[in-house]
Amino acid sequence: MVNHAQPIDAMPGGDALAITGPTASGKTALALRLAQTLPLEIISVDSALVYQGMDIGTAKPTADELASVPHHLVNVRDPSQAYSAAEFARDAARLIQDIKARNKLPLLVGGTMLYFKALIEGLDSLPLADAQLRANMEGKALALGWPALHAELALVDPESAARLPPNDAQRISRALEVWHLTGQPLSTFFGTTRQAGPSITLLSLEPQQRSWLHHRIAHRFDSMLAQGLIEEVLQLRLRGDLHRDMPSMRCVGYRQVWEALDMAGGDALNAKAIAALREKGIAASRQLAKRQLTWLRSMPHRHVLPCDADHVWTQTQAILRQIGFPGA
Repeated sequence: MVNHAQPIDAMPGGDALAITGPTASGKTALALRLAQTLPLEIISVDSALVYQGMDIGTAKPTADELASVPHHLVNVRDPSQAYSAAEFARDAARLIQDIKARNKLPLLVGGTMLYFKALIEGLDSLPLADAQLRANMEGKALALGWPALHAELALVDPESAARLPPNDAQRISRALEVWHLTGQPLSTFFGTTRQAGPSITLLSLEPQQRSWLHHRIAHRFDSMLAQGLIEEVLQLRLRGDLHRDMPSMRCVGYRQVWEALDMAGGDALNAKAIAALREKGIAASRQLAKRQLTWLRSMPHRHVLPCDADHVWTQTQAILRQIGFPGA
C-alpha cells in the first residue's frame, strides 16, 4: 500500500490513474478493489452516471459502494440538462488537483471515451454552455424539429452543418450555441488555444474473447430489466419535461425503452414488446462496446488487462508495481 504520508506529487503514474474499458467489462469492481489497496478518490468518466434518477439503466454503483470511497461526477445533473465533454474535462482537471491536495490518488473510472479524449488531449477554448440558450433551442426544436435548426445552422455555420446529420440534436445545439454566444462559427475555435491535459496512466480492461463480453452484456441487460428499468423510464416520462432526443434519454437502454413505450402508446409493455426491447438493448450495448474498443486501440500507451482472465487482479498489481506502486 502507498504510504499515506507520501506527498501526492511524488506518487508514480503521473497526475492520475484511470480504469477504462467497454461496457460490462468490470471497471467498477476493479476500482472498488483498488480502493482497498490505495488511498484514492474516484472520478466517474461516464456520460450517463452524471444524471440523477437514472440508476438502473446506468449500472450506477450502489449506495453502499458510493459510500465506501469518495465518488465524483455522479448524480451531478438533472436529466433535463446536458453535460458536455468540455464541461467534464474542466471539472475532472479541477478534481484531480483537489484530490491530490488531499494527499489521495485520483482514479478516473469509466467508458465514455470522448471524455477521456477531451481530458487527455486538451480542449480548444470554446465558450461554456449557456443553460437558458440551450433551453430556448430545445423548445424551438420541439416545435419545429431538429432539421429546421440544422437549416438555421447552415446559414451561419455551413461548415459545421455540412458534417452534421439533420437530427444530431446535441451537436447542432452546441454549434448554434457557440455561434449565438460568440458570433463565430464553431470551426473557428478548432486548433486555436489548447489547454494541456493532465498526465494519466491508463489501465484498459479488454476481453480476449468477444463472446465473453457479449455474454456479460446480455446478462447485465437482463438484470436491468429484472430490477425495473422499464418502470424507471416510465417515471422519467411522467415528469413531462423530458423527450427521447435529450442527451440523457439517448443513453443506451433508456433510448430503447423510451422508443418501445412510444410504440405502445405510453402504456405497459407486453411480453412480445419486452422481448423486442431486450434484443434491441443488447444489440445497442454490443455496438457501444465495439465503438469503445475501437477508441481504446487508438490509445497506444494504455496498459491492457484481459478482463476475461482469472488473473486480472494479479496482472493489475503487477502493472502497478511496474509503474511504481510497490505495495499495490
